[in-house]
This record gives sequence, structure tokens and C-alpha cells, in this order.
Amino acid sequence: QVQLVESGGGSVQAGGSLRLSCTVTGYVLNTYCMAWFRQAAGKSREWVSYIRPDGATNTKYSVKGRFTISKDNAKNTLYLQINTLKPEDTAMYYCAAVFGRACFTSPGDYKSWGQGTQVTVSS
Repeated sequence: QVQLVESGGGSVQAGGSLRLSCTVTGYVLNTYCMAWFRQAAGKSREWVSYIRPDGATNTKYSVKGRFTISKDNAKNTLYLQINTLKPEDTAMYYCAAVFGRACFTSPGDYKSWGQGTQVTVSS
């Protein structure tokens, strides 16, 4: 049974930082493409970043430089470091997984999802 559990969200002031974690059970992390998505209230879910099994990454252009995806295969954990937080970063953040080397930016291409962790940024 594949399980993804996010943590690390919270309420922070603009300019602050957070590190989100996604702990994975039920499969080996380095055989899957892992991604972070976010969904603000009233908006559709949007892709933020992904990391391939070989460690190659890609990040949404509008957050590049502030968001950094990484993983620890030994701990089977995915991370998202978010710096210089802005109010527009307020959203529920989800991790997602799909088996294989290919990664995608569409939510429909991912088979497993966590329950999400809320990030709220105040100005």
C-alpha cells in the first residue's frame, strides 16, 4: 500500500521560510518520479516542482529560485524548501508520485497523493 504523508506546513509571515516533507511508505523512492503541487482556495491544483528517480529536477518558472525540491532516498522522504515566502504562496501543498523515470506537470498523470499540508503566508 503506497502512502504519502506531508508535514511541515504552517502560518508564517511574508519573507519567512518553510521546509515541507513528504514521507513515503510502500515503495522505494528512487524508482518513482516525485512532485509537489499546490492548490489555493478556489483555484485549480498547479504543479510546483518535480524530481526524477535519478535526481534531476524541474521547477515552475515563477517560483524558481525560492522553491527547492530534494529527496533523501535513505529516509524515503521528499522535501520542498520554500524561501522568501509571499502571500500568494498560500495554498494546500501536496506531494504526488508516479512510477518510472518520466515526470509530468499535470496532476492527472500522478497515481498517488498525500493528504496535503497547509501553508498560510501573511503580509
